[in-house]
Amino acid sequence: MSNHIAFRTPPLAPAWQRWLVYSPLARIVIFTACAFGIGYVVHAGMSALGWLSKTATPLHHALAGLSIEFLATTIGYAILVWLIERRHMREFALRTLPTYGLAGLLGGFLIFSTVVGLLWLFGSYHVLGTNTQVDWLPAVLIVGIGAGVGEEIITRGVLFRIVEEGLGTWWALAISAVFFGGAHIFNPGATLWSSAAIAIEAGILLALVFHVTRTLWACIGLHAAWNITQGTIYGIPVSGGDAKGLLLSSRTGPDWLSGGAFGAEASVVALAVCTSVSVVLLLIALRRRSIVRPSWSRRVNAAYEATPTS
Repeated sequence: MSNHIAFRTPPLAPAWQRWLVYSPLARIVIFTACAFGIGYVVHAGMSALGWLSKTATPLHHALAGLSIEFLATTIGYAILVWLIERRHMREFALRTLPTYGLAGLLGGFLIFSTVVGLLWLFGSYHVLGTNTQVDWLPAVLIVGIGAGVGEEIITRGVLFRIVEEGLGTWWALAISAVFFGGAHIFNPGATLWSSAAIAIEAGILLALVFHVTRTLWACIGLHAAWNITQGTIYGIPVSGGDAKGLLLSSRTGPDWLSGGAFGAEASVVALAVCTSVSVVLLLIALRRRSIVRPSWSRRVNAAYEATPTS
């Protein structure tokens, strides 16, 4: 249904603006250029402060990384929405933060806790002890908040939303999921399988969360809680990155079960759990009839409905 589309090209816009400013590809390019430019400036500022040097503390490194990712994506997105699309940023409405944000945090914790619980039942996940002295704040800032905000703005707020406006929901799901999985291919311990798993279990799941709720708070909350629960609580590598959690743990068994060096995200257990949640969200979307058709199909239908009948 077209009423789920956040942006429509102004009807009186000249042809050059339709292609170079308002088209889906142009808006994605504009956001990318803004984000890179702002990120470069912030990176230079962090370097001048010495927060990126080898002698900087882990907290300073984390704050620098968070600042670069957070400011680049949020300011870039604000420029896209307010200056190019010229609309209210409904997907970031503060009134939805307490409900959808907290729901996302709870959902991310419950989903990954279910994955870990099943791995434990299957004899793959083992708790070796606790580490109460773990320095958890840098990981929460970078892997939790930074990745949650930055990656969700890029992948769901920009890529999925804009592609959906042009090509429709099905293509947007496929393209954003493939992009999200491919973005993790160079992570430590990554394989083609781990990227495919990330694309299906997280790429499709988070895109459907955005499609159903139309708010980025739910996506950010789920993404951040997923990473924090996985690494900071259960001590499992987050997308291949080393994690020191409150629980000292190990995983045994074949890689298809344990996830191997990449972490539990490459486990068929995580794939099954997340796919189950995605199916429920997809059924909700189908029941609501909220699947967006491609733009050319919407135009043909609108023209047909506007044709007077004799």
